[in-house]
Amino acid sequence: MAARGHVQDPNDRRLRPIYDYLDNGNNKMAIQQADKLLKKHKDLHCAKVLKAIGLQRTGKQDEAFSLAQEVATLEPTDDNSLQALTILYREMHRPELVTKLYEAAVKKVPLSEEYHSHLFMAYARVGEYKKMQQAGMALYKIVPKNPYYFWSVMSLVMQAISAQDEKLAQTMFLPLAERMVEKMVKEEKIEAEAEVQLYFMILERLGKCVEALDVVRGPLGEKLTSELQSRENKCMMMYQRLQLWPECNALSYKLLLKNPDDWQFYLSYFDSLFHLMDKSWSLPKEEEYCVEGPVQTTVAEAVKFVVDRMEEQDKKESRPLRGPYLACLELIHRLRQRGCPDEHELGDPLELMVQFFGKFGDKPCCITDLKIYLHLLPPEQHTQFKNRLGELVPLGEVGEDGFGFPGDTKALQRHLCVCQLSRALGLQHALDTEGKLRLITELKAHYHHGLQFGKSCLKTELQFSDMYCLMVAHVYIDLWTETGDENMLWQCLGVLEEGLSFSPSNAQFKLLLLLLFCRLGAFQPVVDLYSSLDAKHVQHDTIGYLLTRYAGSLGQFAAASQSCNFSLRFFHSNQKDTSEYIIQAYKYGAFEKIPEFIAFRTRLNQSLHFAQVRTERMLLDLYTEADIASSLEESVKAMGVCPEEDDIPWDNMRDNRDLTVLFSWDPKDRELTEEHRHLSLEEESVWLKVRSLTLRLLASLALLGHAPSSRNSDKTNENGVSAKSSTLLTLLSQLDQTLQTAAQITEKQTQYPFLGPPSSRLASALSSGSCHCQASALQLALTLQELETTGLDDSSELQTQICNSFKSLIVQLEEMLSRCKGEVLEMKDSRLKTQPSLLETLVFFVETVCVVLWVTSYSASVLRPLKSSLQKKKKKRKDTSTAMPVVLCGFQEWTGSLQGVVTQALDHVKGQEASLTALKLAALTLEEGHAQTQEECGFTRAAMDKVQSSYLGSLQELGDLLRKRADSLKSLKI
Repeated sequence: MAARGHVQDPNDRRLRPIYDYLDNGNNKMAIQQADKLLKKHKDLHCAKVLKAIGLQRTGKQDEAFSLAQEVATLEPTDDNSLQALTILYREMHRPELVTKLYEAAVKKVPLSEEYHSHLFMAYARVGEYKKMQQAGMALYKIVPKNPYYFWSVMSLVMQAISAQDEKLAQTMFLPLAERMVEKMVKEEKIEAEAEVQLYFMILERLGKCVEALDVVRGPLGEKLTSELQSRENKCMMMYQRLQLWPECNALSYKLLLKNPDDWQFYLSYFDSLFHLMDKSWSLPKEEEYCVEGPVQTTVAEAVKFVVDRMEEQDKKESRPLRGPYLACLELIHRLRQRGCPDEHELGDPLELMVQFFGKFGDKPCCITDLKIYLHLLPPEQHTQFKNRLGELVPLGEVGEDGFGFPGDTKALQRHLCVCQLSRALGLQHALDTEGKLRLITELKAHYHHGLQFGKSCLKTELQFSDMYCLMVAHVYIDLWTETGDENMLWQCLGVLEEGLSFSPSNAQFKLLLLLLFCRLGAFQPVVDLYSSLDAKHVQHDTIGYLLTRYAGSLGQFAAASQSCNFSLRFFHSNQKDTSEYIIQAYKYGAFEKIPEFIAFRTRLNQSLHFAQVRTERMLLDLYTEADIASSLEESVKAMGVCPEEDDIPWDNMRDNRDLTVLFSWDPKDRELTEEHRHLSLEEESVWLKVRSLTLRLLASLALLGHAPSSRNSDKTNENGVSAKSSTLLTLLSQLDQTLQTAAQITEKQTQYPFLGPPSSRLASALSSGSCHCQASALQLALTLQELETTGLDDSSELQTQICNSFKSLIVQLEEMLSRCKGEVLEMKDSRLKTQPSLLETLVFFVETVCVVLWVTSYSASVLRPLKSSLQKKKKKRKDTSTAMPVVLCGFQEWTGSLQGVVTQALDHVKGQEASLTALKLAALTLEEGHAQTQEECGFTRAAMDKVQSSYLGSLQELGDLLRKRADSLKSLKI
């Protein structure tokens, strides 16, 4: 709550204790205090609203809403009540009600600047751009201040941006906004930079680039001062859009003379130069210069320009700038692309890179700068290049272990850069197993030696030698993927755990540990690792996939639920937060940012990750709660799942994942490609479609289960069950098509780089048999619905079909269970072996059991009334000899068989738990030798313990869920 200012009105003094209670989170006392006050002052509307806020915060939403509406219908105009109602409606996520409040207030107090501006901001929260335009102009008429006028102009621009019809935007909204600004320009009323920015934005969107240029270069452009080189950047943007390459070239040239380190202008300089060369442009005779100054049109001029910049830097006594040296490499790259022989005039790329390393090798940016240009070196020069760089690294004398170490952090950074470049050139990958093990020993020695330089570092600071440790982990991963020796993976985990003990804030260590634990099927340690990353805001969308991809698939349901909440909390607050950003942008005149905020909100709403997490969270809740804590129907209703509606924006899906968040120095042929990104998105989208259809099918089943019996009632048949069963039929057909697409995708067997995107659950879902088994079970629900319509008397074929489905489902479940057999963790020849795929298959089995049990529950609800009506008929006829219908016998057999399968699964889980508990990791003799000191062995054991503990936790949760399902199965009698 906003702190109240000086007390003038006695009501302010009376309300003060309620505000204090609400501010301190003591909502019950706030309600009591409000009740006391209302007994004495029945007409104190604000007290009522504050009581409603207390009720809302204690979970009594309906009561709070009705109390608020009592006050709202009176159309209050006192500031206290209006502010309190605004806070309440925001907390209820009902911003549209705030607009009604202030509309009424403005009618009653038409000359209030404050109420008019509150009304404008209320419209801004709900995106009512037309009403914002009107409110802005109404405000300007009352108080003729420039900002209010431009609020109205910006609202017109927003109508243009949000218009479905582009023609309408270009012919009506934007021209009107342009005329409104021109009026202010003619009257010389333009005051602020924001107003010029808005004028520029309107002209740019109208495609009037020449006019926009005139604005920037004219007297109005002088107001563009908040950003460095704001005018120049805008001019450059317009020159490029108008393809005025001479001006573009001249401006870049002029700006680079001023600041030879501005990389974006080197790029525009080279782009414009080659455009002019392609067009064979030459300077018109009557003009000596273009507007911006001299134009350069030949490679020779560009070469001279770049070389001059480098020579200037060489002469400087102070630290040289990187830009000119990198520009030289960039120009060689571009000339080589064009097959231009002039590249030799710039020098040999190897010599230039060695020179660059000599100047900047002690900076962490050196590796990222040079990595881009390594392709300029032919393969036969790679080793020579590494050796030349090595000569520039000052190392101490070689000790007993055969290594010389750097004497300070600058020498350390140079040595580290050489190691990183040799990996980027593929020299590390080319080593044999022995060579890689020797490399690991050397890198570890450098890592441990480098720790001495960071003894005084704070916990939040990284150690100078951390990158050695990370590279050791990468070489271990190479060995594991090449040889399949899992011991390499355990040692890799140990190294990273050790690195984290010295550098607890190193995000790269945490991300790689997170990835490796997930690949091993151990989700327990991952949640703490992710939360310690302290992911902020949009990172929940960009890197959240690393966590949520494995959340539901490894049997840690409680932790999975928590990890989905991490992400969902951010997405749900996005709508509210973005509205606040937009309002602040209006207040401070940051008009350029408003479309960016809108685009940001849209990007998040259309996020693939958001759709995945939302769907997985609902499925997770169903698997763990439905028919345990509440019925399937209640669970589905609580989630608000509507089977007929698909709320996922398939056509506008955005892949916002940061697939390069894990540091990598791999050579280009091992890096993530655009094709990998495309295939990963395709795979994830199809998996999402499978999960989304499964969720909607389960919602259909829930509604089907509680539909009225349709026999002998055409009306119900028209409106009730048949409509619901047709939805089920449509969704099943869509699922079948999606599974066919999924099978085609998994046939490709795409292998992503280890540090690239994790593969989706699609392949394991299909190979486990769970998708088809679930589809068969849901198909059975349709057949049962048909039986309900037909009745027992005329349905012998249908009954036989149902009984066959019962038997088929049991066979499929038994096959799935057999795929789960095997030890998830075992000791073989003093080596620890894992089979995490068994755990994932077991999770799919448990999910499928849940689906089959819901169908069983529906079967019972269909067969129960049919059986009782049959018994009534028997009693009337006094006929005891009639045989029991096939379907009823089949159902009893089925429930018995199901009980048997679930019991087998429980026995399997118990067996796994017992063998895991019996596994004494302490007795494991870890190989020492090439690297493992006793201390390192301790970290490796700790990682093994975490994996063992996580497996146990997963098995316990899976066992608990299976036991609950077995109990609910016992109650399914007809």
